[in-house]
Amino acid sequence: MSNRDEPFFVGYLPCPPGLRLFLLAASLVLFAGAGLLGYAIASTQDDPGDGRLRFDFGPQTVIGVLEMTPSPVLHVTQGTDAIPEGHTLMLSGQGKNGAVDRAQALEGQLVQATGILLQRGGLDMLQLNGGNNFRAADDQSVIPDIPEPEPLGRWEITGEICDGKCEAGAMRPGRGISHRACANLCLLGGVPPVFVTTQPIEGEEFLLIAGEGDETTPPALLDYVGLYVTLEGDVSRHGDLLVLTVDTDTVTVVE
Repeated sequence: MSNRDEPFFVGYLPCPPGLRLFLLAASLVLFAGAGLLGYAIASTQDDPGDGRLRFDFGPQTVIGVLEMTPSPVLHVTQGTDAIPEGHTLMLSGQGKNGAVDRAQALEGQLVQATGILLQRGGLDMLQLNGGNNFRAADDQSVIPDIPEPEPLGRWEITGEICDGKCEAGAMRPGRGISHRACANLCLLGGVPPVFVTTQPIEGEEFLLIAGEGDETTPPALLDYVGLYVTLEGDVSRHGDLLVLTVDTDTVTVVE
């Protein structure tokens, strides 16, 4: 026969005094275990770094001359405290969209652009606001010359192909299939592609990848996005931004 004096827990009745200490100890062990497990999982992840959307700066309005690579970049002629004059700034749209469609008709013009700055180290990008926040500047009487691209030769480099927006701070850079799928969706949407090098090139760790025709990302590179690769290509300086034209036949995955 069962012991009728043994404590028995019923949810809708007060906890029996004999079980309180056991339940309290079990709860503490579960909370501590969950905390330790969370710490253990977090400690195995890569440091996401300091990239982020700079909402703390507020909307940034700059004026500059638009160049298509075919990803749109702005050679800033009137900047802000966060975006200095003379800087070459990559541009993107909202979400997983680039700004090519909005920019094509403005190529070579003085353009006024308003948006939120994304920043990670030496990589930055302006996420354009919608509506009339990206348009031809009112005064087109004097359009400054943009710097001629400066060839820096052919390089063999190792690193990762990413979308510039997530890498700059819209998302925490990750790894694995979900990271690759996310980056590919951004690139297919026209977000400027970047190459993140393992060793600095002319002092820079991020290079804008030049597209082909109207494609911001060479289609042959899409299968290599998010992988550790070695490739060869020609590097040129556009203002203070390095642009990489990839020889797509040279791309190999590093095991």
